[in-house]
Amino acid sequence: MRTCVLCSPPRNARDRIHFVSLERHTVTETTFNLIKSFHIVFVISWFAGLFYLPRLFVYHAMSRDQISIDRFKIMERKLFFGIMTPAAVLAIAFGLWMWFGTGMTGTWLHIKVSLVAVLAAFHVYCGKLMIDFRHDRNRHGDRFYRWLNEFPLVLLVAIVMLVVFKEPM
Repeated sequence: MRTCVLCSPPRNARDRIHFVSLERHTVTETTFNLIKSFHIVFVISWFAGLFYLPRLFVYHAMSRDQISIDRFKIMERKLFFGIMTPAAVLAIAFGLWMWFGTGMTGTWLHIKVSLVAVLAAFHVYCGKLMIDFRHDRNRHGDRFYRWLNEFPLVLLVAIVMLVVFKEPM
């Protein structure tokens, strides 16, 4: 029985009770729950940004005065680089740690990983739109951004359904 590189093996019989033994690794239940908790926190933070940035784009596209336009540029940059991107990196990192650290498998997981890849592509696309706004090259109206704002919700619902209704491991 191998242990995860980042987790220590049980020292006595009492500790062995708290271990979750899966196909490739052994991870303590406490460690797994800690990793899962951080994953959930960073996913929530990432989605908060994914919901808010397109909303900022709506208001930015509707702005006509330079003071508001400059304010939105600052808000978008700080949200994207200060909150969204670090949250995305950490959410994905903790998710990968759970996946490879425990040897999780299943069709649901492959679908979830695919949806997360789509979500990451959406994140990058939002970054491209932010750069277009920064250089005053926006080509879309506020209605486009209102619709764009709904896309992460569709992915969130699909991902949550996959996780909740996954087949037993």
